[in-house]
Amino acid sequence: MLEVGNGKLSLEENRSHFSLWAMLAAPLLAGNDLPNMKPEIKAILTNRDVIAIDQDKLGKQGSRVYSEGEVDVWERHLAGGAVAIAVVNAGDDRYSTHPFHLSLAKLGLHGPQTGKDLWTGKTITLRDGQPLELASHDVLLVRIDAPK
Repeated sequence: MLEVGNGKLSLEENRSHFSLWAMLAAPLLAGNDLPNMKPEIKAILTNRDVIAIDQDKLGKQGSRVYSEGEVDVWERHLAGGAVAIAVVNAGDDRYSTHPFHLSLAKLGLHGPQTGKDLWTGKTITLRDGQPLELASHDVLLVRIDAPK
């Protein structure tokens, strides 16, 4: 059962929780008070791009590819050759392992990768060794439709 919108999770923690649930292809069962949820929680639970990752027809669960300090990098292969990448800052201190430098090579990707940041809706280009700064307990979730 999803805990998005319950308890004292921060907005970043709610986003991370939903992202990891989607990466694991887990059933999306909302466990919060649906009629009384805040708009920002509704935006998380109804993000069509993240739901599409969860319900991808290939049905393969994602896995953690590597960790560096308090940052975990997950990958999920999707139908049609697409891939979802989640970078999660599990640390309490924003700067304890930041900036984090993304290794595309560890993900088996070569050269710059252009995709969609599923939480902002913006196009993003990921590069090997690219520094990423994520708030404590936040996530970067990217879908790359044609990885190289």
